[in-house]
Amino acid sequence: MYLAHTRPDIAYALSVVSQYMHNPREKHMNAVMRILSYLKATPRKGILFAKDDNYLKIEGYTDADWASDVGDRRSTSGYFTFVGGNLVAWRSKKQNVVSSSSDEAKYKGMTLGVQELL
Repeated sequence: MYLAHTRPDIAYALSVVSQYMHNPREKHMNAVMRILSYLKATPRKGILFAKDDNYLKIEGYTDADWASDVGDRRSTSGYFTFVGGNLVAWRSKKQNVVSSSSDEAKYKGMTLGVQELL
């Protein structure tokens, strides 16, 4: 859990692998081993919090894909929140219901991002 919060470069891979935590297969263990070897090769990567003149500036970015999961056709939404140029919050989540268009999927994703900003 600590790595998922301090290493956004592996957050997506960890979220995919963790979906199979209760029923893992050999391919999931191979994916975990690749993540671990990546971590071993990149020990200095991680979140850097830098001092900035715009330390009160808040920015948010959202995105969503439409029906990317071929199994259940649900979309995935995500957002990033920056304060003073530093990444402080991010999330990606599969949407609860199937969106009927890409605009609807993006609107749902934007709603999550705006809720985080507020």
